[in-house]
Amino acid sequence: MKQLLNFFKPKPAQPTIESYGQTTSGVDQEQIQLVMEWLFASLFAAGYFGKSHIIWYNSDNHDPSLEQAVKKVMKRDEPIFLYRCGGRVQPPPHGYYWRMMGEHPSMRIYQLEIKDNG
Repeated sequence: MKQLLNFFKPKPAQPTIESYGQTTSGVDQEQIQLVMEWLFASLFAAGYFGKSHIIWYNSDNHDPSLEQAVKKVMKRDEPIFLYRCGGRVQPPPHGYYWRMMGEHPSMRIYQLEIKDNG
């Protein structure tokens, strides 16, 4: 029933991005702005106008609430991205992996993908 109701919701004119962990990421506001603009443009170019999510993950300043945010958002079946602020990416949930988005020059943006078991 919920999926049927979501089908009838008006679609936004542009993508929306929920952001998590930006205050503890260690990334300056200008860099965050540039990444967000790039991500909006990428979603728009791909024809995606729904909600997506970005995690600003700093392995040097581990925040367990970011792992909980990923697990919560996964249930919504919306795109999840991660910006690697430190040396490592956040461990992905079981059955998933972080795919590096080579289209971005920083080589620090990843998208959460389902592992192919075939």
